[in-house]
Amino acid sequence: MYTTSWCGDCRRAKAYLQSRGIAYQEINIEESEGAAERVVQNNGGKRKVPTFEVAGRFFSCSPFQASVIDRELNLKPVA
Repeated sequence: MYTTSWCGDCRRAKAYLQSRGIAYQEINIEESEGAAERVVQNNGGKRKVPTFEVAGRFFSCSPFQASVIDRELNLKPVA
């Protein structure tokens, strides 16, 4: 998951993944060389975070919506 330290949507996405028991690797685009460019390249020229990379496929979840993560990761929605 590509993030920044100041991003509220990133914090919500991390908390949601943790609540579902889903492991992730966090890459802060302000600290990791080339990460911001990768995010922009895979989001139609926009610097959107959080952006996820799953098996070579990218999707963003900005603004945060649990349903987007559920759909993209093929998870059953939480009741």
